[in-house]
Amino acid sequence: MITIYTTPSCVYCKVAKEYFKKEGLEYKEVDVVLDEAAREDMIKKSGQMGVPVIEINGKIVIGFNKREIDQALGK
Repeated sequence: MITIYTTPSCVYCKVAKEYFKKEGLEYKEVDVVLDEAAREDMIKKSGQMGVPVIEINGKIVIGFNKREIDQALGK
C-alpha cells in the first residue's frame, strides 16, 4: 500500500505520482492542505511538515528519493 501526502503546489509530489503511474503502481493521495487530521498524522509519522511524505507498506520516505522508494518497494 502506497500513500503519498501532498499539496497542490508541490512539484516533487507530482514527480512522485508520475513515477508511480509509470511503474503501474496504485497509490492513495492525501492532500494535507484540505485534510487537517491527515496533516497531523503525516507530521507524527515523519517528523516533517514538508511534502511529499510517502508511506510504502509502513516505511516512511521523505521527499522524492527514488532509491529509498525503490528499496521500500522491494526493487
